[in-house]
Amino acid sequence: MVRPSTPSADATPAVASRLGALVEAMRPKQWTKNAVVFAALVFDGRLFEADKFALVALAAVLFCLTSSAVYLFNDLLDAEADRHHPLKRKRPIASGRLSPGLAKLAIAVIALVVLPVAALITPLFAGILLLYAVLMLAYTFVLKHWVIIDVFVIAGGFVLRAAAGAVVIDVPISPWLYVCTVLLSLFIGFAKRRHELVLLDDSAGAHRKILDDYSPKLLDDLIAVVSAATIMAYSLYTFSAPNLPDNHAMMLTIPFVIYGIFRYLFLVHQKNSGGAPEQVLLDDMPLLLSIVLWGITTTLILYQPWN
Repeated sequence: MVRPSTPSADATPAVASRLGALVEAMRPKQWTKNAVVFAALVFDGRLFEADKFALVALAAVLFCLTSSAVYLFNDLLDAEADRHHPLKRKRPIASGRLSPGLAKLAIAVIALVVLPVAALITPLFAGILLLYAVLMLAYTFVLKHWVIIDVFVIAGGFVLRAAAGAVVIDVPISPWLYVCTVLLSLFIGFAKRRHELVLLDDSAGAHRKILDDYSPKLLDDLIAVVSAATIMAYSLYTFSAPNLPDNHAMMLTIPFVIYGIFRYLFLVHQKNSGGAPEQVLLDDMPLLLSIVLWGITTTLILYQPWN
């Protein structure tokens, strides 16, 4: 005998589906970007100090939540445009799997939780987090329509992440950290614009008006400039920064950086990747391996466990 379904039993899958769509819309894969928050902790030699690590980890979690709130807000505004994009039309809000009301509620809850907790860590960190949110909102409404500035704003978000990591453990923000973060962010940002331009072809401007102001030639030139500048800046950092070992052992990490950038260029030009940097990182084993080896080598050089 078939038992009639109860309202609560029927509602459970629907609730799970909505929550799943909400988590997807918060883009947890994008949270890998917030690893930049740990940069100051690592390069200041405090990675294994439990109290400092806990503070930076909490700061990274708050950045993850804040960035997710920004993504939700952006998807609410861009839902109609996303429906004309071959990939973005599958996003939860654009596809109708996530209601605008639930997305707005999630944004409000995140705001009410994140800012008070950030202020408890330090008011300056809360200010940086708020500045990040304001910058991203300015990008959503205005700055994403300004050619080249749009990518600089994205780079600015990464700089604020790096600065936040330094603020919560009360260490100076390294000029080298600032320069390398800006250049690498510009490299990834221009590569993403190139991917969008090639993928959408003649309909690029219909999805993102700013793409009408770019061309493959311009983006290839910009990528070439910032990739070369990134390699040069990182190389200079390895033997010029005062906080590194005097034996210049950090120069051993230069090949990993060069290979990683070259591999990313290969993926952008030959595989038409780069539209989702976090997905490229997870999907391409050679690139992921170069980053892992760079991280291991850097940790061994900075912390010298054999001493």
